[in-house]
Amino acid sequence: MRTLTAQVEPASTAPAPVREPSRPPRLARTRRVVRHAVTVLAWLLVVGALLLPNELAKVSPWTFLRIPVEAVLGVAVLLALPPRPRRVVAVAGGAGLGLVTILKVVDIGFYSVLDRPFDPIFDVSLFDPAVVFLTQAIGKAGAIAAVVGAVLLVIAVVVLMILSVLRATRQVVTHRQTATRTAAALALAWFVCAALGAHVVSDAPVAASDTAGLMRGHAAQIRASLRDQEAFEAEAAVDAFRNTPGDQLLTALRGKDVLLTFIESYGRDAIEDPLYAPRVDAVLADGARRLTAAGFDSRSAFLTSSTAGGGSWLAHATLNSGLWINNQKRYRSLVSSDRLTLSSAFRRADWRTVGMMPGVTQAWPEGRFYGYDQVYDAKNVGYQGPPFALATMPDQYTLSAFQRLEYGRAERGPLFAEMPLTSSHAPWAPLPHMIDWNDVGDGSVYGPIHDAAEPSDKVWGDTDRTRAAYGQSLEYSLTALTQWVERYGNDNLVLIFLGDHQPAPLLTGGGATRDVPITIVTRDQAVLDRIAGWRWSEGLQPAPKAPVWRMDTFRDKFLSTFSTPR
Repeated sequence: MRTLTAQVEPASTAPAPVREPSRPPRLARTRRVVRHAVTVLAWLLVVGALLLPNELAKVSPWTFLRIPVEAVLGVAVLLALPPRPRRVVAVAGGAGLGLVTILKVVDIGFYSVLDRPFDPIFDVSLFDPAVVFLTQAIGKAGAIAAVVGAVLLVIAVVVLMILSVLRATRQVVTHRQTATRTAAALALAWFVCAALGAHVVSDAPVAASDTAGLMRGHAAQIRASLRDQEAFEAEAAVDAFRNTPGDQLLTALRGKDVLLTFIESYGRDAIEDPLYAPRVDAVLADGARRLTAAGFDSRSAFLTSSTAGGGSWLAHATLNSGLWINNQKRYRSLVSSDRLTLSSAFRRADWRTVGMMPGVTQAWPEGRFYGYDQVYDAKNVGYQGPPFALATMPDQYTLSAFQRLEYGRAERGPLFAEMPLTSSHAPWAPLPHMIDWNDVGDGSVYGPIHDAAEPSDKVWGDTDRTRAAYGQSLEYSLTALTQWVERYGNDNLVLIFLGDHQPAPLLTGGGATRDVPITIVTRDQAVLDRIAGWRWSEGLQPAPKAPVWRMDTFRDKFLSTFSTPR
């Protein structure tokens, strides 16, 4: 019997190859496209951050069609470094570029509102007032959310910029030869364009070095700011009236009631810019006609404010102290000193001094520095109506309360009062309108007026409407003030009213001056004779060529003119 034997092949000693599942071609292409897209976005973010201007007026699509020298130098440095130092430099550079980008955005905000760049030394102290501003505008919860959101945004920008620089670095190293040639070509193009002065648009040279220039500018600003305190102390040490006795101060105004009134954002553009001048000038002309009929006369000129777009308290301090107060550090140093102010000069000369401060909503220790016998704020004038955005009460109510609480009191002595009018404060909506003075009462009448007015979110969505609302707010403030003088002013009234600063560049455009109108109104010709040498214009509106003084010179000129010569 034959046995059938199965032939068994010897087993192979080599392991069988494991085949990976093939990746679908479409998925591979998609991932490749995504990687390329992310790399392109990383480069766009880095180059865009380097080319971003720090002023909104300079931002345009053409701005980003330039050669940033910082990028060319950065590629050269990264190519020259070994791997580990290269990564450290890339991370540090990305973090630094993220912080510089944030600084540029902050600069854009400062230029848009205050017409100047952010000062890292002085402006950090403005964050507390900014939180108060937000709390008043959108409530405490909204303000906290805004602050938290801003912090998270800063972190996100820095992290995103670090990741972008790292990704760009990997591409540069991976394609070293191409990167080297590209960097060399761009460097040559940069030098040629710089030599020829080539520009894509005005103020935007093709050979860009915006970020380096920004850092040089802020470094110089920091050095100047650090030296500013010493300069301010030297200026403050000089005070011609520090030791003048009260019986020699303001002798030409004895028996007069002097009212110093700041009108929020009442700048030179309000009476000269064709966007606002026709209506504002008409209000001033009508007010002058009515006041003349009531026996008043007036003289006007311009002062150059220490601030623009905001920071009203800096202008108030500048006029009162005779010192140039253009930052928060100077302001804090001033109000902690014993500097003689206009209000404390009147107090030394035995006037009753009053601060009528409708914008003050919390403790205000500065009242003691200014020398007020009485401070009225948003909480103690009896107002029962709604706030109109950041104006806690309409100007007509403020003037009515002043009349009731101080000016109209029987058998009182001479009075000096400082009173900012705030209805022309941004955002200029909702706006009140004039009502019969007898109907003002406790202000509850303003409830329906507020509800019927156009809200700020609708006004601020349109530049033309914002500008129109600004002009209307000034018309209201000026009408309220001139009507109050016409209705309640007597033979002893000396009214000084002026703007605190120009409005934001959104309303004035670029290149606006910092000039504000100032006017003195009185029935007493002897008062106007005293200032004849000032050569101010007649009327409530200064002529285009009326004198222009720095705001810090007003205190000494005023005290010298109306005090007994020593």
